[in-house]
Amino acid sequence: MADNDKNEPQAPQPPDAAKPAPGAPQPATEPPKAAEAPKTAAEAKPQAAPPKADAGKKVEGRVIAVSGPVVDVKFKNMLELPTVFQVVKVRTFVGREIMLQVAEHMPGCVARCVSLHDTVNIQRGSVATTTGEMVQIPIGDMMFGRIINAMGEPIDNKGPVVSDHYENIRAPKVAYDIATQQIGGTMEIMETGIKMIDLLFPLVKGSKIGVLGGAGCGKTVVILELMNNVVKKHSGACVFTGIGERIREGNDLFYELDEQNLLPKVMMAFGQMDQPPGSRMEVIMAGITLAESIQRQNKDVLIFMDNVFRFIQAGAEVSTLLGRVPSETGYQPTLASEVCEFQERIRSSKEGGSITAFQAVYVPADDFTDPAVVAIYSYLDGVMALSREILQKGLYPAIDPLMSSCSNLDPRIVGYRHYQIAQEVLKLYTKLKELRKIVAVIGVEELSASDRDFYTRGLLMQNYMTQPFFVGERYTGKKGAFVLPEECLRDCEDIISGKYDDWDPQDVYMIGTIDERKKQLGRK
Repeated sequence: MADNDKNEPQAPQPPDAAKPAPGAPQPATEPPKAAEAPKTAAEAKPQAAPPKADAGKKVEGRVIAVSGPVVDVKFKNMLELPTVFQVVKVRTFVGREIMLQVAEHMPGCVARCVSLHDTVNIQRGSVATTTGEMVQIPIGDMMFGRIINAMGEPIDNKGPVVSDHYENIRAPKVAYDIATQQIGGTMEIMETGIKMIDLLFPLVKGSKIGVLGGAGCGKTVVILELMNNVVKKHSGACVFTGIGERIREGNDLFYELDEQNLLPKVMMAFGQMDQPPGSRMEVIMAGITLAESIQRQNKDVLIFMDNVFRFIQAGAEVSTLLGRVPSETGYQPTLASEVCEFQERIRSSKEGGSITAFQAVYVPADDFTDPAVVAIYSYLDGVMALSREILQKGLYPAIDPLMSSCSNLDPRIVGYRHYQIAQEVLKLYTKLKELRKIVAVIGVEELSASDRDFYTRGLLMQNYMTQPFFVGERYTGKKGAFVLPEECLRDCEDIISGKYDDWDPQDVYMIGTIDERKKQLGRK
């Protein structure tokens, strides 16, 4: 401000400049004027970005209000206000450091912040110090086998994470040259070993697959089985992001990965349901930042998110606490932009690195028309809908193929034979659904011969698509099965052609391949 005050009288000084040099020629007075212009511009340049100048030094403000996880911090003037998403730190009266993230600016030089820690014991009038930085997490190979929270702090009792490189979680620093996949081009299909998924929801490298379902339908089990099979089969890097789910599940996952020697291949970021909404909302950005750091090394990375709905739920909590008027459906008015912000970061680059995403999405009250669920639909290449009705019949995984869809199920991607078999399987499911209602009234004996064949094959196919999971071995007592896509296609062809019409549907329940079952039953 002192430089600006000094320069202001010099700007209207041409008349004064002419006064001390009456005998001097006019051209002699103009060069200093021309020389002054760049000097003034050079002096004005650092003044044009006061926030950056403030970023070098720490500015102190005062806490004036605490409302749950929302904390208002007042600063002396507008130039001292930290920018949105910058970190402000405050200490409780017992000395615990709290990290706040600026959410919006309020009148009166007040920064309204969302806490990433519990706000218990923060006093009104406490000193809040700006850092000039956004939330940063450590990046590097040392992150494999470690668990961090949304702030990059290790929570696995393995000591501090030593890294010389930290990265902002909010936005990538380098613009990506996004790879556009052409159908029929080089699209690599990844085997999952799960019959239903490999047949009807083929996984293409760089795609996004969503597992949708209500409470207790098995979303986490499917995600964990995918993680177990894909990481083992493809031996690639993996990131697991736990968003607002149970601490027990994260604890079990850690020890299961350790037992199977998969921990050195996995980075983990957790913001579980005991965390404040700010942490649950930001942890998804931390997970994507970890995945991007691997992708920039031109490596393929798998990212598993459980559960994306909890991210939206945390955003709704934050929005309400910030005083924003909710939308007509009750969610935050920024729902679409928040979902877009993280989904658009899950992409492949032309340099060779790809991010393949598996997203578990909780469906509140089994309502697939919920605005939060619909907001995620348009970003997914495949949607696997879990049905409570199928679950109650004891069919696992409880995926309803008639409610689900996948854009990767295309003859130009999977091949004509695979596509035709998948369509025939879907026809069997459709016919079985129709015949169930009729059989409930008149019985199987009253069906025509062709309908009876459809009904029998439909039941066989429905039971064949069940499968014991590796992650469920300790609960079911059955050994997990990994079925290759070619074996699944062959068995489905045989069921459709009527080769196993004389089999009882229970004979193919919770098995791997039919050849293995034949050996168990002693059949040829």
